[in-house]
Amino acid sequence: MRISDAIIAGMFLILGCHQTAWAQDTVAGREPPIPPRPIPGIALPEPEAVVPGSPPLAGGRALAPAPNAPAAHTALPLVPFTSARDALKAWMRDTTAGDQAGAVRALEYAAAQGHLTAQFKLGRMYAGGEGVPTNDLKAFEYFSKIADENADAIPGTADGRIVGSAFVALGGYFMDGIKGSYVKPNADRAFDMFHYAASYFGDPDGQYNLARLYMNGQGTRRDQRQAARWMKLAAEKGHVPARAVFGDMLVRGSDGVPRQVSQGLMWLSLAREAADPTREAWILERYDAAFSSASAGDRSAATVLVERQQGTTRQR
Repeated sequence: MRISDAIIAGMFLILGCHQTAWAQDTVAGREPPIPPRPIPGIALPEPEAVVPGSPPLAGGRALAPAPNAPAAHTALPLVPFTSARDALKAWMRDTTAGDQAGAVRALEYAAAQGHLTAQFKLGRMYAGGEGVPTNDLKAFEYFSKIADENADAIPGTADGRIVGSAFVALGGYFMDGIKGSYVKPNADRAFDMFHYAASYFGDPDGQYNLARLYMNGQGTRRDQRQAARWMKLAAEKGHVPARAVFGDMLVRGSDGVPRQVSQGLMWLSLAREAADPTREAWILERYDAAFSSASAGDRSAATVLVERQQGTTRQR
């Protein structure tokens, strides 16, 4: 079922997305750029779990008849598999054997049959050049097809997580557009995509990116309170960059965000523990800067809060 215009007006008239870095956005105009999130790398269910013993898809939906796929989806010939399940088995077999062309053909077939996981896998492959030449236009078409046809997927389910991630990927493409294509940068549509992923699906990547838009006034008016609200929601779900940025917001304070140094240090500590030093050095830098300027009392209070937070997480 398609999203109604009342939810997101005209959101699929022009679809596009990109995972390249956003142009020099800053926090409150005084901090270094916040790295963007790439195409979501959620763990996909194994084909046997997605198609458990019979043709219906996960969630009880029957396989749809093969649609008239866009030209960009038919670069490789579709092998006449007997079903999407058969194609996914061939994909696993060909991947193991190192036959990348055969594996892509199998995924293309399953995707054309309406298989959600195959569509998302292909979108991610083309976005990142994983075993295929990078092709952002193909990636955007797969993500947009997922979002357009599955916007009412149930949040919290396997399908819901995939669809939410597709919306996040679309939001990223909307920020920069796709060079040499009809997909142009459109911050308003990026806001729509991130907002839907964040609010309906509760996607932490969507919440993080939506907060960034509020922080910088892109696609919406600048609103630090809304930015903090969405950043906190993502942080509470374990989103590492969100924890770092939210902690930094609390340490600094801003319009609508009261300064709470010990709370901020807690979130920065949690982010530092989970950060990848090679890819997320900016988190370590913000942690060091915040702790070097904090009082001994705030540091001690933050340590207690970290232990309490970790204890609560272990009990869940």
